[in-house]
This record gives sequence, C-alpha cells and structure tokens, in this order.
Amino acid sequence: MSMQTLLTGATFETTGNPMTAPWQDVVRINTSGAVLIENGRILAVGDAEALRAAHPTAEHTDYGNRLICPGFVDAHAHYPQTAMIASWGKQLIDWLNSYTFPEEMRFADPDFARETSARYLDLITAHGTTTVCSYTTVHPASVDAFFEAALQRGMAVVAGKTCMDRNAPDGLRDTARSAYDDSSALLARWHGKDRLRYAITPRFSPTSSPEQLAAMGALWAENPDCLMQTHLSEQPGEIAWVAELFPQARDYLDTYEAHGLLGRRAVFGHAVHLTAREKDRLAETGAALVHCPTSNTFIGSGLMDVAGLAARRIPLGLATDTGGGSSFSMLRTMAAAYEIGQLRGTALHAAQLLWLATAGSADSLHMGDEIGRLAPGMAADLTILDLASTPAIAQRHARAGDIWEAVFPTIMMGDDRAIADVWIGGRRTPPWQAAAISNPGGQAP
Repeated sequence: MSMQTLLTGATFETTGNPMTAPWQDVVRINTSGAVLIENGRILAVGDAEALRAAHPTAEHTDYGNRLICPGFVDAHAHYPQTAMIASWGKQLIDWLNSYTFPEEMRFADPDFARETSARYLDLITAHGTTTVCSYTTVHPASVDAFFEAALQRGMAVVAGKTCMDRNAPDGLRDTARSAYDDSSALLARWHGKDRLRYAITPRFSPTSSPEQLAAMGALWAENPDCLMQTHLSEQPGEIAWVAELFPQARDYLDTYEAHGLLGRRAVFGHAVHLTAREKDRLAETGAALVHCPTSNTFIGSGLMDVAGLAARRIPLGLATDTGGGSSFSMLRTMAAAYEIGQLRGTALHAAQLLWLATAGSADSLHMGDEIGRLAPGMAADLTILDLASTPAIAQRHARAGDIWEAVFPTIMMGDDRAIADVWIGGRRTPPWQAAAISNPGGQAP
C-alpha cells in the first residue's frame, strides 16, 4: 500500500474564474483545511479534522496557520536571461541588443546551458514556482539542458527552441529550414516525456522572416497538441517596426495569423497595446495572453488592461518575464499586477491575484487539468506561504480583520522568505540547492 501524506493548514481553493465571476463565489480559504497526497497526486481536499479522522495512518505535516496553495505557475519567462536580470536603463529593442543577445550567445556552450538551467530552476523553486513556460535560445542544446534539469526535479515545465532568422547577431540566427528541423526533433524528443511539454517558439515577428513564421505554422499544424508561444504588442516602437517589416499585415497579430500561428493553444506574452481588431480575434480564437507586470514597468512598456481583457473572456496568465522582469518571485509579480491595476482604475483582489498566479496561468498553458488547483486528481505541486515571514509583514498580519487581509501583505511585501515549503509531484523539495544559488558559476548538485 502506498504511503499517504496529510498536510494541514489554511487551504486556497478555487472552483471558477474570479476574473469573470464574483471572487467570493469561486474562491475561498479554509482556515482549517487539509490536503491528502498519495502517489504524487492530491487524493482529497477538505476539513483537517475530518481528513485526519478518515486517514489516521497518513504521515502528517501540520502547517498551522500557513497557507497551502497550488504551486505558482510562471507562464512566460526566459531562463537564458537569468544572470542578466535587472540590467539598467534600456527599452525593448536596445535592451535585446545590449544585454539579451550577447548573453544568449553563451548558450552555444552546452555546459553553460546546463549550469544556468539548474541555477534558474532552483531559484524559481525557492520562490514557490513549480511550473514555468520558458523560452530558450536558438541553440538546441539550450532546450535539452532545460528539459534535462526539469526532468531531474520532477517538474512540469513548457519550453521550446527560440527561432530567429533575421535582425539578430551572427551566431543567434537559424533559418526557416533549420528552425523547423531542430524544433521538430526537439519536440519528438521531449514533448510528453514525464511532465514535460513543448512549445513551438518563434521569438517574435521582427526576428522571424515570413518564411520562418510559415515553417513554424506548418510545424504547429502537424503537432496541434503543442503550445505556440511568442510576443505580441509589447512596446509602441516594436509595433511600428512590425508595421514596417510586414506592410501587408492588418496589425501585429495578423503577422502571426497569416502564417498559421493563431489558435486556441497560442500563448502571447505582454499584449500591452492591442487594437480593437486584435482583441476581437483573440477572443474569437481563445488564444491566451500573459501579463508580465514587472517587465512592462521595468523596461517601460506600458500598463496591460487586465480587467478589460478578462471581461472579453480572453484567457489570462501571469508571469515574471525574467530577465526583462526584475524578479524571480511570483509574489512580487502579483504585487506589480496589483499596482498596474490601480493605475488603470481596477484594483485586483488578493483572491484574483493568487488565482492568476496558479489556476489562471495553468489554464493559459492548457495544463489546468494537472496543476494550478487544490482538487482531487491534480498533481501535488504545492507552495506553502508563511503569512508572517518578516517583521514588517508580521506586524501588519497581526492587525488583519479577516483571512484576506492576512494574505494581502504577503502578496505585496513577500519574497522567498515567505516560502515555507514547496512540494513537487508529492515530494517535499530539499532546501533550495543553496550552493548552486549562491555560486552563479556552479552546477547544482
């Protein structure tokens, strides 16, 4: 008989989308909750007293008044930019040329790719993230390294070879043919292996010729269960550049749609400056958009209309967008999403923010049947939040009038110190590979 594990504490539970329904109707925190785990999956969620009585032999971990959440899901990131996070003073195109492309050149070295993959996954796990959808580089070895590191950790991740055949330096360009061939081979090697999923990944229209976009569209048509990830309407200068490069296109989104890269399993990062037609087409097709608030403020992109897009029933996820984003933390990302909402006149509730970082992101990646919720049958990927992790948070927590007032200070001020524990696939993670994190040149043990 397999061992059962019972975790007791406060539980964050969702039954629907609080962006489109009153959050009070679809989200709750059970302050005397419990999660029962068996064989890497959630067997039951309920009241602590009842589950303890029904499963007296289960190994018990009591988290007290800490909050048991689904593991955080980061729906858009660039793991190769780990070491260049928080680079000063550029907007998108200059930022790519000054920081991103020189760093990505280093991933031609498979050892460097392996070291960075291990460090990145340990860093995000330390911040409570158990699933990430990441870009890699043009080098196939950067994909292999990332999936190998995730496989070793039992993580559910999404990634794909970044494809670029123009407007990038020598050493970072492929061709339409090689992008198709390399992506096809990587997809066959990794998609569906254990908990790994492949995303067809043209970086964005400025760095892919029409021929390459068409090749990626053909590959996606041949593998429709894969995701397709790319960037959309991040900055005004980028949008103007796209218009110059694709004079026949109706708008930025049309550069993808014309080449078979718009559909229900498409995931577009940023989407800050959308036209009315683009919003209509996104709503019609069911494509997902990913909000990257720390990135959008850090490199000056703008303020995404989260509430307006949610009202159109467009699937929404939340993401750090490291290294354009300035933090590995989904807590910090939730705080930035709140601040942007305030600037747009719509304050997101703590229930909505936690949902975006868990179920919302999982749904945007078409992984909502496996992760993102505390429910029977789901993978036991869990993040345990200490709601009084620092003196500043603790003193505000002590004055909270209800459980949501107790949670909100951790969203706004929390960091990796608020992550009390992380479970991946029903296994408690070891302490955060501290040697690898403190030594950027070292390889994780």
